Amino acid sequence: MRGVGTTSGAVTLVNALPTGIGCALAVDLPVRAEIDLRPGASLSANRVQLELGADTELVRETLAVGLARFAPGETFCGELRVHSRVPPGKGLKSSSAVGGAVLRAIANALRRPRPLEELARLAADVAQEIGLSATGAYDDCLAALRGGLVLTDNTKRTVLRSAPFPLDLRVALWIPPETHVRSTSWLERFRAEAAAGRAAAEAARSGRWADAMTANTELVERVMGYDYGSLRAELIAQGAVMCGVTGMGPALAALAPFSSLEGVVSRFPSGRGEIRQVALRNADGAAGEGE
Repeated sequence: MRGVGTTSGAVTLVNALPTGIGCALAVDLPVRAEIDLRPGASLSANRVQLELGADTELVRETLAVGLARFAPGETFCGELRVHSRVPPGKGLKSSSAVGGAVLRAIANALRRPRPLEELARLAADVAQEIGLSATGAYDDCLAALRGGLVLTDNTKRTVLRSAPFPLDLRVALWIPPETHVRSTSWLERFRAEAAAGRAAAEAARSGRWADAMTANTELVERVMGYDYGSLRAELIAQGAVMCGVTGMGPALAALAPFSSLEGVVSRFPSGRGEIRQVALRNADGAAGEGE
């Protein structure tokens, strides 16, 4: 039995750490998980080999939970491979995308498809249980699986709003070389910014996406110590319609019409980190022009 699961990275409009309300927007940074399963010889344990690059705590636990949930009482042997174009530890939802892709691949291999909301909840539960994410990042998990924009209550694992996003906008990413640590280490400092977090969440609830991203970014910059204010102003002056820190950073995302993209990219620091131009990915799987 062979199954393939695909997801993508995403960028943040509202970080869920201050209030539990999160908003994420899928971008065309693809992740693909491939699994081959055969009935196991052991009656007590699965024996699925992980490709070297996929042998992480997140993948091991997601694999175990997915098999137990989708095929209780059965055991398997086989192989699992994961290929990701999402740089880890940068705020671009690598863990959420990988977890969702693995679960989707397992469900497909077993011919037991599950609703995307269920897969996202399970991926969020795993990330939270292993201490990788303080909230589970349900918004990131669902955006990675479904595409488009999602606004969620991560505490209750409920969807507050889900919608496509204009594909005539492109996403410019500046990805510094640093990485962030697990969000559990920063939870209390973010929770101290709950009032500002509620303002960002309210802007998102009202569909004021640019305002939400700006308010959230100012909050994240205060907590994490980033000094992106002047750079963000330059990006807006060059035609970005919205920009900000994604996740806990350090990556910075700017959304702009294609006609303004070159000017926006020119303002990113040169010679430090990586610059990418990617498309948005909507809920139907459609994407605009990317890299």
